[in-house]
Amino acid sequence: MRIRALAIRIIRQIIKDKRTLALMLIAPLLVLTLMKFVFDGQSVDPKIGAVQLPPQIVEALSATGADVTVYNDSAIAQQALADAKLDAVVSLQGGQPKISLEGSSPTKNRNVMAAFQEAMQQAGNAVVGPSVTYLHGSGDLNIFDYYGSVLVGFFSFFFVFLIAGVSFLRERTTGTLARLLATPLRRWEIVVGYLLGFGIFTLLQATLIAWYSTSVLGIALEGALYLVLIMNLLLAVTALTLGTLLSAYAQNEFQIFQFIPLIIVPQIFFAGLIELDTMPEWLQAIGHVLPLYYGADALRGIMLRGSGWNEIWTDALALVGFSIAFAALNVLALRKHRRI
Repeated sequence: MRIRALAIRIIRQIIKDKRTLALMLIAPLLVLTLMKFVFDGQSVDPKIGAVQLPPQIVEALSATGADVTVYNDSAIAQQALADAKLDAVVSLQGGQPKISLEGSSPTKNRNVMAAFQEAMQQAGNAVVGPSVTYLHGSGDLNIFDYYGSVLVGFFSFFFVFLIAGVSFLRERTTGTLARLLATPLRRWEIVVGYLLGFGIFTLLQATLIAWYSTSVLGIALEGALYLVLIMNLLLAVTALTLGTLLSAYAQNEFQIFQFIPLIIVPQIFFAGLIELDTMPEWLQAIGHVLPLYYGADALRGIMLRGSGWNEIWTDALALVGFSIAFAALNVLALRKHRRI
C-alpha cells in the first residue's frame, strides 16, 4: 500500500508538472525528427571548376556526380575558389593535371580527389599523380582541426549558458533579486550589472578556451588569435544573456537543464558539425535564427580560411544583435518577476 501511494504521488507530481511531462514525451520526438531530416539529406557532390580541360575529362568529372563549372579564365576560377564557391579548381599545367583545393574541409578534399581519380579512369587516361596545392590549410589538416573550430565556440556557449542560468536562478531563489528590485535600481541597471559581473568570468573562460585549443591542442589557426577571442567572447555573451533570460521561466535547477535538449541540442546540427549543404533548404534556413550558427561560421572562417574582420563582421553583428535582444527581454522578464 505504501509503495502504491508513493508511486501515485510521483505520477500526480509529474502530471502536474507540464514542462517535465513535455520534456519526457515531446522533446525526444522533436530531436529525433530533426536528426532524421539532418542525416537523411542528400550527399554533397564536390564543386569543381574546370579550366581549359579536354571535353572528355570534363564529361568524366560530371559523370562522377561532381558539380563541374567550366572556366576559360584561370583567374576567375581562382577567385571563385577563394570565395568558397568551389571546392577545387582542376587544370592542366604542362600536360600534367593540377588540382587547387580550397582546403578547409578534409571531407571535401577527399571527395574531390576521389572524383578526379574516378574521372581519369573513366576517360581512359593513365592516372597520373596530380600536382596538388591548397588555398587554405594543407594535407596535414585533419578532422579534429575542422570540427575543433566549431567545438571551440560550442563549449563556450554551452557552459556559459548553463552556469549563467543556474546562477541567476539562485539569485531568485535566495531572495537576492527580490531585494534588489525593492531598491531604487532600475530593471535595466540590474540586468546590466549582472551581465557585467558574470561577464568578467565569461571573458576569462572564452580566452582560456581559445588559447588552450590553439596553443596546447594545436587546432589549426590560419587567422589572427585576437579575432578568435572576439568571436568566442561574443558567443559567450550571447549565451550569458540567453541563460539569464530562460532562468526567469525556471523554478529550479532541473528546469534549467530541461532547456538543453530544446535550446542547445538543435543548435549543434546547424553549427557545422554536419555539412549544412546536406540538409533540405527549408531546414538550412532555421540555422539563420540560431546564435551558434553565426559564431561557428566566423570561427571556422578565421581558424581554417584565415578570414579577417571584413569577412566576419556580419557574423559578429548578428551575435551583438542577439545579445541586445536577449538583454532587452531580460528587462521585460523582470517586470513579471515573482519570488520563488
